[in-house]
Order: sequence, then C-alpha cells, then structure tokens
Amino acid sequence: MTRKAIQFIRKGRVVELGDVGPTTTLLDHLRLAEGSVGTKEGCNEGDCGACTVALGRVRDGRLAYEPVNACIQLLGMVDGAEVVTVEDLADGGSLHPVQRAMVDLHGSQCGFCTPGFVMSLFTLYQSGVAADRDTVCDWIAGNLCRCTGYRPIVEAALASCAGAPADGFAARATETAARLNALADGADLIVGDATRFFAAPASLDALCRLLAEHPDATIVAGATDVGLWVTKQLRDLPKIVWLGRVAGLDAIDETETGIRIGAAATYDAAAAAVAAIDPDLGNLWRRIGSKQVRVSGTVGGNIANGSPIGDTPPALIALGATLELRHGDTVRRLPLEDFFLAYGRQDRAPGEVVVAVEVPRLGPADVFRCYKISKRFDQDISAVMAAIRLTLDGDRIAAARVAFGGMAGVPKRATAAEAVLAGARLGDQALPRSVRAALAEDFQPLDDMRASAAYRLDVAGSLVEKALIEVAGTPTSATRVFGLREAAVAPAA
Repeated sequence: MTRKAIQFIRKGRVVELGDVGPTTTLLDHLRLAEGSVGTKEGCNEGDCGACTVALGRVRDGRLAYEPVNACIQLLGMVDGAEVVTVEDLADGGSLHPVQRAMVDLHGSQCGFCTPGFVMSLFTLYQSGVAADRDTVCDWIAGNLCRCTGYRPIVEAALASCAGAPADGFAARATETAARLNALADGADLIVGDATRFFAAPASLDALCRLLAEHPDATIVAGATDVGLWVTKQLRDLPKIVWLGRVAGLDAIDETETGIRIGAAATYDAAAAAVAAIDPDLGNLWRRIGSKQVRVSGTVGGNIANGSPIGDTPPALIALGATLELRHGDTVRRLPLEDFFLAYGRQDRAPGEVVVAVEVPRLGPADVFRCYKISKRFDQDISAVMAAIRLTLDGDRIAAARVAFGGMAGVPKRATAAEAVLAGARLGDQALPRSVRAALAEDFQPLDDMRASAAYRLDVAGSLVEKALIEVAGTPTSATRVFGLREAAVAPAA
C-alpha cells in the first residue's frame, strides 16, 4: 500500500499535503504557506533555536513532545506527528504556564528568540520532569539569547516546569495519542513523481527496493546535516528517502556481546544504552549538539555521512564496533573503522544503506576514556575527539585501541600510538612522551578555523596522557570539567 500525501495533526485537525517539494522545510511551510510567523528564522542551520517547535509522537505507548529545529526539519519528516507552535499554547485568553512564567520573571526583551525558548520549555514542561538548574540548562542549550540573559529564562523554567503537566495538551494526551496511532497506517509514503519525490518507506524491504530503483536518491535520517545542504549550500536534492518510518530501524537491542543500534535510532533514544557501556559515553552523548539535535539526529546518520569530525565514530571505533549495511537483498558487515576510506568517501555503494551499528561491551579488564575538545562546552563541533580503550593486566597495558576525530580526513585509529602503549606499564614516566612521538607518525592534521595542526597534535598527546593518569588512579588534580561547573553553582552548605 502506498500513500501519496503526508499527514499530520495541526491545531486539532488532520492535515494532508500531496504537493510537497522534497526539500521544503517545516519552517517555510509554517511561515510562508500557513502564515504562522511566531516561529522565527534565525541562523537557518539548527544552531540558534529561534525556529524551535514541538512534535508530538507516541513513544513507548505514551504521547511525548520533543523540540525540533523547524529550519532544517524537512516537511515530509513530520508525517504522523502533531505539530505544535508558539501560537497554539495559550488557552483562550490564558497564557500557558511557561509563557506566564516568562512574562512574570522578565524572560524576554527583544523577543526574537522568545518563541523558541518557550517551545523548548514547553517540551520540558510536558516531560513531567521536576526540573533542576542543570536539567534546564541542558534543555535550552540549543536556544541562544543575546539581550535578555539566561538567568530570568532559567528562573521561568524552574518556576513552571515543576512536575506533572496540567495544561490542555496533557488533558488531551490520550485522545491525541489515539489520533496519532490512527495515522500510523503502515503504508509506504511517496509524494511526487519518479524524477522528484519525498519518500518514506514503511519497511526495510521496501526501502531497499526503492534505493535499488533510485540509487541516486539522498538518504535522510534526522536531517541535522542534510538540512544544511538545503539551507546553506542551496543544493537541489530531487529525490529524498527518509528512514523515519521504516519499521524496526530505530530499534536498540541488547545482544550477547553488547548493543545493536538501528540506523534510525536518535541520539536521545540511544543515550541510556550507550551510557550503560561506560559513563564517558554518556558524557559525550550529552554534548552532541542540542536537545533539538539529539531528538532528531541519529547515530547511523552520524556514521553514514562520513564526517572527519563526527562525535560518535572515534568512540565506537575504539570500542570495536561493527557496521551492518544492506544493498538490495545482500547484507554485509564490516569493522566500523574500515567504512571510512578517505575524506568524503565511504565504503558504501550507491543504493546501499546503513542498517545498524553493533557496539560491544567492555571486558572485565578493559577501561575506556573519551574526550571532546571544542571551543564551547555545549553544542559545538569538535576540534579533537579522542577515544581510548585499554586492556589491563595488572599495571601492564596488554592491548590498546585509540581513535581520533579531527586529526585526519576520516575518523582514524592511532596504530603507532597503540603499538607504543601495548606492553607498557601505567607508571612509566617516559610513556606519554613516546606516545606523542608516535601520534606524529599517525597523523598530519590540518590547520583550520577550529584549531591549528600543532594544537591538535599537542592536545591529542595530552588527552592520551590524561587517560593514562586517570586509569592509573593517581591524578594530582582534577582532570574533568564535569562536576566543577555544578559545584560552582551549588548553594553553600
């Protein structure tokens, strides 16, 4: 069964659109077609949050509202969801509790960013979390304000997001969930013709058949990267195939050896599973983009786009992850590190799709560290991303896997450094110097706007040394920023 129009809930009614361009964004539809101009266009690349809206979907049997950047959300990607904008929050003449708190606590000045902040806080309100300051700061890290300042906004969030939601959306939650479930028809979606279309297959078999017929199509998962091809590079992408409706492709499963993350699983959905492998992975996941990015972007997409500065590949390579791909009926698996061939080139044939990544657990003798170095703590691109897995035999390093992002045209293992580490003792004072020399053999990084080549090599060596200090258990001073910020803002005892 094939459906020819996208459908979603808007202002309490089902909207069907059969004339949708493959790269039309949700923001353009709201502002230009619908006239809902409360949602603002700011950076147009998913950084500033002025365009934030909420999408309501049924997650694990309950209605959940998630913030997304409408500027890089393709319109077809809202199929099957409820779209909520800032115009929808007030109930008659009464402001929503989040809006009322923003007014009462002076959380708005020029007002341009305010709708985006309100919508991010609306999703926090709907989550039912009794938010503390750290939760609020994490939730609004993708919303930028340049005149009000964040203190009154945070205070408005703390005042309004205090527990179970009690607004009209919460009162209608059961009804809305039922209506969304009714939209889940299991049909393949294709809007357009054979030369220009937005497609969203409902099964993996249908996806592979479509890609076999159209190997030139652009595969989209969360559009947190492809969206910028549209808004910043102004690329014409006539054929879009979205993975968001492929049944089971977003599954996250426990295996005998670790976890299997489906290609359409978002960062947000995978966060708990990867944090269970090691807390450092949880800390890394927390710093991938913003809340808006983490609920849209996918682990599979971060791998498939082959960026040399993607956050997840170095960590997954160090852990020994395996990639699963499918081309037609042919399924193949390969070590993740072998997927990246050269800058902008991956071991993926036209029409082939990433299906899943399998991540092994750490063994009893394994220790793991990963570090992201960037100019900002939140929502920034890595200058250097380092991941180190050591297998210990007492104080001897029996084996090492070390991978870096930002140091080459692809995420890459530091094989010379691994050879130096293997067999060494943790307390060897000369070891960090030897590792630095080996890293200079492994990498010839570039100068760019994020960092110089010399800085990158220096930082890479320092990160391995930091891992060795931490693993040895004898740090002479604090080695992590996690906890320091929290301690600085904690009330005095």
